[in-house]
Amino acid sequence: MSDRGSWATPGDDGDDERPRGEQSGAPQSGVPQPPPQQPSGGPQQPWGPPATAWAPPPRPGLVPLRPLTLGDILGAAFRVFRRNPRTTLGTSLLFNILSFLVSGLVLGGAAFAAYTRISGALPQDRDRLLPGTIAGVAAAVLVPLFLTVVVQALLQAVFVLETSHQVVGEKMRLPGLLRQARGRIRALVGWVILLGLAFFVAFALIAGVVALLAVFGGRGGAVGAVVIGLIGFLGVVVLAVWIGVKTALVPSILLLERLTIRQAVARSWSLTRQSFWRVFGIIALVTVIVGTAANVVGAPVSFLAQIGGGLVQPNGSVGDTSAVVTFIVVSLVGNLLTVLIQAIGAVIQSATVALLYIDLRIRREGLDLELLRYVELRTAGATPLPDPYRTPDPYHTPDGPARP
Repeated sequence: MSDRGSWATPGDDGDDERPRGEQSGAPQSGVPQPPPQQPSGGPQQPWGPPATAWAPPPRPGLVPLRPLTLGDILGAAFRVFRRNPRTTLGTSLLFNILSFLVSGLVLGGAAFAAYTRISGALPQDRDRLLPGTIAGVAAAVLVPLFLTVVVQALLQAVFVLETSHQVVGEKMRLPGLLRQARGRIRALVGWVILLGLAFFVAFALIAGVVALLAVFGGRGGAVGAVVIGLIGFLGVVVLAVWIGVKTALVPSILLLERLTIRQAVARSWSLTRQSFWRVFGIIALVTVIVGTAANVVGAPVSFLAQIGGGLVQPNGSVGDTSAVVTFIVVSLVGNLLTVLIQAIGAVIQSATVALLYIDLRIRREGLDLELLRYVELRTAGATPLPDPYRTPDPYHTPDGPARP
């Protein structure tokens, strides 16, 4: 037995103090060996573990689960309606057409009732009935306005929720999205009305000051009214853009995190901190793209309408039936194309804001890890929402309840 207390291989006389790995020509497990000697001039073989290729972040759905680039956001926003056109584009067209028809019926009915009331009254009673008739028509105008707000809030809810599901590779139908948005539409409508009233009050105050200066200020007041009007309205526009960008994530937070309006405003303000110009630039770019597309589609229709009218009536007559029919058909086609472009634009803009919300949470809070965990649990067969042993909501935060 060796006095070093270590086991020796047969034939080992214990005189060599080198480690056992250096005594044998065979490679020892766990001990790195030098590269084998090769004849000079021959190709050198690499030594060491094989190089592993870089693996991109997982992409279970709409976007890769990592901080998103501008190309990621723009490409994904256009893919939202292409991946599920029935739920996105179809829903947008359906709701906009229904809103247009209801608004037309309300306004048309109010105008017809006002005309009937005035024309059927005695001449001496018309002046007395005129203020009430005007007030009735003005009240009727508020109905389509409120309906438009509700429809746009409902569509935004559908598109935000659909985008959030597509990010994790899920495809939803309209009934499921409406069930998920239940209880949040009122908060979203309230937020839109609150934001609109704030801007209306700001513009009304500027307009009131300008009117008072113009009426009671004399010549100097008129000059001051012009200066204050320009500066004031420009300042309100800048303030509206700033507040709009800082609170752009409120709809997504209301729907996905299910917070109150006050909590959602504070959270949107926090998430957009130090990211104002990025959020502003992406939203502005998408708005310009959608607006340009609408103009590109609308310009040929207007051009064809002028050519068609000239071909049907080369002498410029305005009383012919064919000219009226041509005008109606071309106008109808133009309005349908406009509605189609607006429907697509609504999907793209809502999806862009939802993707910005997800991107900011990935950068600030590591949301990509929660999304990946959700996908892994779903793939492993975890019970889907809303069962007791459910897959955790990846967008849930400790400040608010999980979505039903």
